[in-house]
Amino acid sequence: MNILLWHVHGSWTTSFVHGKHRYLIPVTPDRGPYGLGRARTYPWPDTAVEVTPEDLAHTDVDVVVLQRPEEFDLACEWLGRRVGRDVPAIYVEHNTPKGDVPHTRHPMADRDDLLLTHVTGFNELFYDNGATRTAVIEHGVVAPTVDWTGELDRLAVVINEPVRRWRVTGTDLLARFAALAPLDVYGMKVAGLAAHLGLPEDRLTSHDDVPQHAMHDELARRRAYLHLCRWTSLGLSLIEAMTMGMPVVALATTEAVEAVPPAAGALSTRVETLVDAARWLTEDRNAARRLGARARDVAKERFGLDRFLADWDRIMEEETCASR
Repeated sequence: MNILLWHVHGSWTTSFVHGKHRYLIPVTPDRGPYGLGRARTYPWPDTAVEVTPEDLAHTDVDVVVLQRPEEFDLACEWLGRRVGRDVPAIYVEHNTPKGDVPHTRHPMADRDDLLLTHVTGFNELFYDNGATRTAVIEHGVVAPTVDWTGELDRLAVVINEPVRRWRVTGTDLLARFAALAPLDVYGMKVAGLAAHLGLPEDRLTSHDDVPQHAMHDELARRRAYLHLCRWTSLGLSLIEAMTMGMPVVALATTEAVEAVPPAAGALSTRVETLVDAARWLTEDRNAARRLGARARDVAKERFGLDRFLADWDRIMEEETCASR
């Protein structure tokens, strides 16, 4: 199949383009949000090819994978075809609902021209999807090439834009953990985070926009992974950390309660409980190793790349067959 999709979420797209198809990634001269092209910090196979809007009008496309509402009209314009009628369309919702939860109406609600696919059961449950057909395909990850060692009694966090998103990503909670162990925070726009939290640099070190493979190397050396998001979809960095064998200390919110079993770390809505767990894991490396081994087993079974790609192949084949 020739699959048209935009480069929006780097980690998710990295897994998606590892399938058996040809992936058409729009690119524009400015490499803006609707023409970012191939990833530069993630390893993508050669089957993910850049294509200009002008070329798309003359390119065979078997299915369009949409991830933002405005991409629907953009795809119609660039392809010169009716998306959802002339070419099948699948809309992927990555995020938790915003606004008047649980009454938030999905922007693709009550449509008969696409399949709305959620990445977690929580998201499907909490959105008002109307009469639109829905499916859930859980995340799958390209397994990191490193294994957890945990030789550093430091805690790792991965957050994008922690200052702007603040309470959403639990940024306001980081200082409580930095009081017991140094934190290493990775992600986009994390520079200067220590100053925003009023912490010295030796208690919280920012690592801005580190390439994925290099980040994995560093995560694997930290004792445990902190997931303090109050209201976000299930982060792929959390799954990657578990796949490496890292124990997890996580807020029991959204899909985390399904993804992280108790034997893989600590889950609670009480921050004091999580602080105590983080202290225990930094002091007891053997305990961290035991919990991390369970995390690895669970992640590889539930979030393996083969399962993810097989699920996507199935629904794309169903959608293309139904449109013939």
